[in-house]
Amino acid sequence: EKGGRVSFKLSYYNEYKSYLSIMGSGDKINVFPSRMNLTAMKTRLKGAQKGHSLLKKKSDALTMKFRATLKKIIENKTVMGNVMKAVYFSLAEAAFAAGDISQTVIQNADKAQNKIKFTKDNVAGVQLTNFTMHCEGSDVYQLISLGRGGGTVTKCKETAQKALQLLVELASLQTSFITLDEAIKITNRRVNGIEYVIIPRLENTIAYVIEELDERDREEFYRLKKVQDKKKVCFFISSKSMIILKFVKIRNLI
Repeated sequence: EKGGRVSFKLSYYNEYKSYLSIMGSGDKINVFPSRMNLTAMKTRLKGAQKGHSLLKKKSDALTMKFRATLKKIIENKTVMGNVMKAVYFSLAEAAFAAGDISQTVIQNADKAQNKIKFTKDNVAGVQLTNFTMHCEGSDVYQLISLGRGGGTVTKCKETAQKALQLLVELASLQTSFITLDEAIKITNRRVNGIEYVIIPRLENTIAYVIEELDERDREEFYRLKKVQDKKKVCFFISSKSMIILKFVKIRNLI
């Protein structure tokens, strides 16, 4: 019996040490330890884990789009360097063949022919702005190439048009790049907050509530056991007293 008491005390002490380690392992939410709060904390933990999974997938999708956009920007900048070099050479050739055409170009520039259209692209809930260039109306510069050096002027115009198209595409990629960078930072901040703050806090709270409920169950079991022992003692005393009273009555009768 003595050995059983010692083993019970040791097991209780080990459980108490584990309880203290759980309580001191991190932050927790101040809640009253009850079955209802335990169910609520488990539901919140499940929702936090689901949200963490969705945000992680969103972060991965945005990162993939970010890397693809960065690759396109590098390629476009490389092409842009060659195109701009070709534009300057074509402009020099047109100036050599047709003379100074800047005044003619300025006089014919009534309204813009190349216009930019804005479109939205949805990537994992993030709105990315895309720029597309389109031409409206007839070419007002087609008469410039009828004079001296017409072929060279036409070639210069086509090269400049190509450079403008690349510039618009590069502007669209740069805008998407900045938007994706900010969205990835915000998403990663949320993922880290859920992973390293919210989920551990909920887990610590659940562990705390479970330990408190187990402790309460052990106290209730011990109380019931003591009550039962007292009832047994009282029953034993009452039965002994009844036997003694009967014995006394019988003796008095004799």
